[in-house]
Amino acid sequence: MSSRPSELVRAVEAALFASEEPMSADALATYLGDADPAEIRSALQDLAGHYSARGVHLVERAKRWHFETAPDLAHLLRREREQVRRLSRAATEVLAIVAYHEPVSRAEIESIRGVQTAKGTLDVLLEAGWVRVAGRREVPGRPVIYATSAEFLEHFGLASRRDLPGIDELRATGLLDPVDDAYDALMGPEDEVPDGQDAETGSSAGSADEEELPQAD
Repeated sequence: MSSRPSELVRAVEAALFASEEPMSADALATYLGDADPAEIRSALQDLAGHYSARGVHLVERAKRWHFETAPDLAHLLRREREQVRRLSRAATEVLAIVAYHEPVSRAEIESIRGVQTAKGTLDVLLEAGWVRVAGRREVPGRPVIYATSAEFLEHFGLASRRDLPGIDELRATGLLDPVDDAYDALMGPEDEVPDGQDAETGSSAGSADEEELPQAD
């Protein structure tokens, strides 16, 4: 961006700064008086480059733009105490299935996992804002279908679902560690649990198949 930005670039910057929610290029075009969406996108790219080395960045998440703190400075602004939040292994699996197969129904999730999915698992993901109801499948019974949300992309720093890691990247991070297979073999099939226990979480919420995620108060 030049030392003297155009009026359109300044207008886009002001609109995003004042907005309480992220805005798409089309929404900005309408907001700024039916401006040309192509010119809006060009202005957004100029602004993103201008802010790339500053304390705040202009980023695109799910085709919507907003300002956020530069990642290397986030710790300076964090005042709230981080609290451990447990996400069960079942919830982690369901979230991954929704992300990679969306839109997907509960029955389809169960078919992929090979085990019944408790309603509470989906409720946790819906409450977190990472999964949303995306409508109903046009088949007999019209089951509800689920998809990931813009908040999911924002939380994991993804511009779109195309940025989800592939199988090789997951292996490189250790998320597909062979230890998981050894653990499953030791514990037996996941759906073989005693009567009266949840088929997904077992006897308690703090079992070994849960992951710890940081969650701000």
